[in-house]
Amino acid sequence: MTLPSSFVASRRAALAATAWSFTIVPRHVLGGPGQTPPSERVNFAGIGAGGQGGGDIRAMAGLGANVVALCDVDQAHAAGTFQQFPKARVYADFRELLEKEEKQIDAVTVGTPDHIHAAASMDAIRRGKHVYCEKPLTHTIFEARQLARAAREQGVATQMGNQGHATEGARRTNEWIAAGIIGDIREVHVWSDRAGKLWKQGIGRPAQTPAVPATLNWDLWLGPAPRRPYHPSYAPSKWRGWWDFGTGAMGDMGCHIVDHPVWALQLGSPIAVEAVTTLDGSEVGGKANFETYPIAAVIYYEFAARGKLPPVKMTWYEGGLMPPSPAELPRGGAPARQWRPVCR
Repeated sequence: MTLPSSFVASRRAALAATAWSFTIVPRHVLGGPGQTPPSERVNFAGIGAGGQGGGDIRAMAGLGANVVALCDVDQAHAAGTFQQFPKARVYADFRELLEKEEKQIDAVTVGTPDHIHAAASMDAIRRGKHVYCEKPLTHTIFEARQLARAAREQGVATQMGNQGHATEGARRTNEWIAAGIIGDIREVHVWSDRAGKLWKQGIGRPAQTPAVPATLNWDLWLGPAPRRPYHPSYAPSKWRGWWDFGTGAMGDMGCHIVDHPVWALQLGSPIAVEAVTTLDGSEVGGKANFETYPIAAVIYYEFAARGKLPPVKMTWYEGGLMPPSPAELPRGGAPARQWRPVCR
């Protein structure tokens, strides 16, 4: 079949005209398999950009979120994250960030020391921003309840950074227990050695008052905490053992380690709790030290029966204390996990 010359000419003219009516764009603009179009990307700001906060920011970016702004009171501590996202606007005060970027962002990550979690998260939630806040969610129980109420009122999505909850090992343990493979569990031992190994407890305030590093805004780092002179015993990484800033070993690792047996055994709230601790530690000016958490502690929890599940006693150890080794373990052998069920 031969097409008329008039048809061929008109078709060429149409194609030529059409060539000017569209533009070839990169695949990521329109989306598709493995690509998220800009209209569907979450624009977020990272509050706390060093340490774990920086890791959270990189994780969000890796999932396709767009890093609009970054905030950290310690420019040197967060320098690596700032360099990785050069297009992000940088702030030292999260309040200024939220005020200036309110219309540009959908969500925030909060990866600051514990005593800033509630303040930064609440400011973002009240502005209608979704929040991913690192563990522990807050510095106090009261703050946690207030955040939960605000999140419900604003209708925003929130999540606490308890990454261990999503691991395959945690889910496999649940399956084993649910299937009855290891029988009824009546006793659980959980522990952490971070207090004493990564930071000191049972100590008083340092007497020295060194100069504040030029890259650190110490007033912003203190935030709502009582004022005190700067010392490297607090920042950037040893604040967890101080009552004013951290939540000790339990707040640092309890939400990871204790989470597994609580989840697998459906424990709910305990019916009784008893804590046994070391003495307050060093005395300062003749007064007992209440600046830091005790050097070590053992905490006993009792949980009632849950349906067909028997009562459970759970014991927490910290500061280098450990549970007794089972007779089945070789002498000197250490348990591989940081929690151990006992079936009886």
